[in-house]
Amino acid sequence: MTLESGLESLKRGEFVLLFDSAGRENEIDMVAAAEFVTPEHVARMRQHAGGLLCISVENSLACSLGLRYMHEILAGQLGPDKEMVMGLAPYGDHPTFSIPINHYQTYTGITDKDRALTIQEFAGLCYVDNKKKKFASSFKTPGHVPLLIASRGLLHERKGHTEMSVYLAQLAGLKPVTAICEMMDAQTYAALSLDKAHKYASQNGIPLIDGKELLEYAKVH
Repeated sequence: MTLESGLESLKRGEFVLLFDSAGRENEIDMVAAAEFVTPEHVARMRQHAGGLLCISVENSLACSLGLRYMHEILAGQLGPDKEMVMGLAPYGDHPTFSIPINHYQTYTGITDKDRALTIQEFAGLCYVDNKKKKFASSFKTPGHVPLLIASRGLLHERKGHTEMSVYLAQLAGLKPVTAICEMMDAQTYAALSLDKAHKYASQNGIPLIDGKELLEYAKVH
């Protein structure tokens, strides 16, 4: 079963590929558990995926850190220009972006080493007592790693890569924080097709999880 092999891959600190659905973004993301991310993970996502590398965060953890959605923050700041703020995306969901961060020990924040440090250290907040204080003292914004806040009801509320990746981490018994990056196609200048993603997954021994399978599993369990 692809889901079982995907969970085992995450537990080993390896990648899974995650497809949402043809009726939504129709995209495949490379996903890794944030707690295991190394510079090698970041380099591979940068080279083999090429989209925006983000951290997906479980909703209650985000709330404990005082995080808010970026569209909510901006709506209160832009005044008459708030019409610029994205409401629903073309595929029907609200964006999950919050603030972009760097760990305070990074230099520029964008190198593979810097982004890996930011991602790992953020995942480490799960085991801190005063999470909000530790977060504020350890991270700076604006930075080079955007945070994404998963919906409170996860797949019951929103069926995006943010929610699906956090749900996978929970199923694997890992910290509910993931690193995700969309897979792009340099030949078509569009998102990587599902067919090409299957080929990449097969050639590299990476499980490819279909969002439909994950949604069916969530319904049953």
